[in-house]
Order: sequence, then structure tokens, then C-alpha cells
Amino acid sequence: MNVLKRYLNFLRKRFSQPQGTMAAVTQVFACDSTSIVFSLDDQVAVSSPETLTALHTAASCLKDLSPVAFPTETVYGLGAIALNATAALKIFSTKGRPADNPLIVHVSSRRMLQTLLPQNYTLSPSYELLIEHFWPGPLTLLFPCDHSLIPDIITAGQPTVAIRMPSHPVARALIAVTDAPLAAPSANSSGKPSPTRAEHVLNDLNGKITIILDGGPCEVGLESTVVDGLHEDGNIRILRPGGITVEDIQRVLINGFSDTDTPIPQILVHRRDFRDDALEQAPTTPGMKYRHYSPSVPVTLMRMTDVPLGIEPRSPSAFLEDLKRSMPHSPNALRVGLLMPSDSILMKSLISDTTIQWHEFPFGLVSEPAIIARRLFDGLLTLEREGVDLILVEEVPEENEGLAIMNRVKKAAGSSQWIAIP
Repeated sequence: MNVLKRYLNFLRKRFSQPQGTMAAVTQVFACDSTSIVFSLDDQVAVSSPETLTALHTAASCLKDLSPVAFPTETVYGLGAIALNATAALKIFSTKGRPADNPLIVHVSSRRMLQTLLPQNYTLSPSYELLIEHFWPGPLTLLFPCDHSLIPDIITAGQPTVAIRMPSHPVARALIAVTDAPLAAPSANSSGKPSPTRAEHVLNDLNGKITIILDGGPCEVGLESTVVDGLHEDGNIRILRPGGITVEDIQRVLINGFSDTDTPIPQILVHRRDFRDDALEQAPTTPGMKYRHYSPSVPVTLMRMTDVPLGIEPRSPSAFLEDLKRSMPHSPNALRVGLLMPSDSILMKSLISDTTIQWHEFPFGLVSEPAIIARRLFDGLLTLEREGVDLILVEEVPEENEGLAIMNRVKKAAGSSQWIAIP
């Protein structure tokens, strides 16, 4: 790993821009997703001339080893040619990303996937089922890495590589037109909330990249689920919850193995069902080691369940009085952003205090976790731009999409407060 870090530092110095200079003005190209169609043999056709031109312009930029921002169904990605270390390095330098945080490789077809895998590797029955049901889509799988093909900068020197096939037509078409797999983390400065709209990318990376493909808002709104199915026990380990729920994966595996003599694999969620300190120190996938998803203003997670021993939950009014005493704010009023379900009892209790200037972001019903997931990052970024002093995010049940939501919120929040609703 030290050798890899020295190599990255060498490349950063060689390819970074001189201080005080800016990249060319960032251009945003609108793309019509409905104009893109894939055939059964994974050939792409684009009926919109403007979209086809945008894709070819972006592909040319990628082939020149410069990164491009593009939409996926999860979040907007910052892509570069995955098989070129120099191209991939520019992702790290643009984002300010730590060298030991690996990247996910994106492919447009099963055929492209096969070109990345070791020749003697055969997909397991579990992987075949997951690919059949969830590709293209927000599911990332770990595979053995062919180090003669995939640069160490992609995997942070780990023996595995994370790969997925995005379902967003623009993302998949860009990979196909470029005719190369793309490494692509979220298109934002490292540690910030992931962008789910082209304007989020522009607000953050304007002048640092030359092209943003605008494919509209992201449908899922959270990063992909990352699965490790390479262990000898055959179990499925969820290293990062995301756009495909644990319940979805469990259903597919139960149905797929029900008519066989093979035991149904167990599903183990990292930090819920198992811990791996070595994995957290040297992660095989993004989102495991570093604090992520944090806007420039403080975020507090508001909790009403799983109260730790020794913690006495406070009433909403007592919490607000302490907040007003502790938070520096303008002479007019404390500005507080709220990311809470629209049917939240806690929110109704909080906003009854009219001495605070409340900024509510529509979050959906507590019974609609998929909508809350879609709006989470957009809410954090919108409230940040509105200039609030603090953002309060209410917990949601950790089931279905709620597991991924809480994974992101816990990483974004600098503190938690336990509240008792009278």
C-alpha cells in the first residue's frame, strides 16, 4: 500500500494543474434518456442527434484521459477509463479522494464484464442469480481482480475489484460509445453529499471538469448496494447497503435456490451482522472507511429508538432551548433545515417554536422509504445552499431502503440526539 501511495503522489505532481489556474469552462450537455435503446445483444441505438453528439463528445473527452460527469440511476458519477491509471488518477485529484478508497468499475454489457475477469474464474450460482435479476441496476459485485489488466489505483491494491452495470440509459450508452469500462465514484468533492442532479455537480465541480452530461434527476438517489460473494462459505455479505435492498436480494436467492439441493446463502450486513476491522482499515469498496455525505453545515441525527445506556432522551422543547443557546446565528433567527417525513410527529412538535426560522425540505411519508432515499442528498445540498445554520435529519426504520438511508445519514451526521415525544 505504501508503494501505491508513493505512485499516486508521483502522478498527482506530474498531472495536477499549476496553482492558480482553472480548467476550461465546464459545459453541460442535455441528454434525452428516452432516445436511447439497447438491443438484446447489448447494442446501443440513439435516436436524438443532440444526445448522440453529447455522448460522442463525452467519449472523446474520456479517451483523451479526462474525467466526465454523467448520470446514473443512483447518483451522478465522475467517470474515467478504468484500465488507464493516468485517467483514473484524475478522478482522485479532481475529488480530493484518498488513495486507499477504491473505485467501482462500470460496464455496459456481460460481454464487457467477461473481458475484465480472470480467465479461470466462473460466476457462482448466487452471482448468476443476482446479475439476472438486478443488472442493469444499482448492484455492485466484488470479483477477483486481474492485476495484469486493472491498475492498482482502481482497487487500492486489493485482490478484488468492484463492478456493476448501471441501468441509466445515458450511463450505459456512454460506456458503450466509449467502448471501455469506466471507473466512477460520485461526482462531488470527497466527503460531500453525492449529487443527484446535474446542477449539484456544476455547483461543486465547475471549472474542475469540462463536461457534465445532464440526464435529469437520479431515480434511486443513493449509491449502489455492494455485495461480496467470494467467501468459501458461499454467504452473501452486504458491504454497503444501497439501491437494491437486503429484502430484494434475500427474495431472489430464496426463490433461486428453492428447487436445488444447494443451501440458500445467508445474507450478512456489515456492522449489523458482522464486523471486520481489517476490512474497514483497507476497504475493498467505497463508503466503508471515511466520513462521507457531509454538507458544509452541521448535521444532527434525531433519534427516538435504540437509546444507549446512560442517555436520557429529552423533550423537543428542551432540545431546542439547548440548541438556541449553543448555536451561533444571525441576529434575526436561528435557521434550521429539516429533513423529516411529511407525517413526522417530531417535526410538528419542533416547528411550533416560532423563534426559529425553519427550512423544510419535502421528504415523503415514513411509509415511502424509496422516496426518502431519492430525496436525501438533494435535501442536504438544497438546505446547504439555502444557508441554514444546522440540518436536523429524523431517523427512519432500518428496513428496505431505510437501511441504506440510515447508513448515509449516520456518516453525514456529526452528532445524534435522542428525543422523547410526549
